[in-house]
Amino acid sequence: MKDTILAISYFVHLIATVVWIGGLAMILFLVWPESARSLANQEERRKVVLGIQARFRPMANFSLVMLVGTGLVQMSGDPNYEGFLTFENTWSLAMLLKHIAFAGMVGLTLLTQFSLAPAIERAILLASKGQSSQLESLLAREVRLMWGLAGLGVIVLVFTAIATAQ
Repeated sequence: MKDTILAISYFVHLIATVVWIGGLAMILFLVWPESARSLANQEERRKVVLGIQARFRPMANFSLVMLVGTGLVQMSGDPNYEGFLTFENTWSLAMLLKHIAFAGMVGLTLLTQFSLAPAIERAILLASKGQSSQLESLLAREVRLMWGLAGLGVIVLVFTAIATAQ
């Protein structure tokens, strides 16, 4: 039974990884460039991109919860796991670094969702009423944060590969 639970955990973990990091890559590498190319109207482009991001956010959040839960199951079932805060082998060091990068991703996600996204929505509302807003600087900040998330996602995958090879 333990092997079945571990196999299900790996499956869900992989699906959650694909949804979170794959969705982020889709937005960065496909949605943003294609919307810039296809939609000449800047306002329409913002609506499309922000709409896609709003639909992606609940899936990303659910994936994040699944990653934490299934990751705990996997760690406890791994023969390389030697105990909490014990870093005696390459696997445990890779897992520590992976979790630091993952925590960074969670932090950037929270910053984006609870600080930046509402600020962008307010700036769009102000801009639609003809009032001055910092919309362009907020959107530029969002791009930087998304690229930061992508970079940390790659780091997570690198350390996952190192740990898996052990």
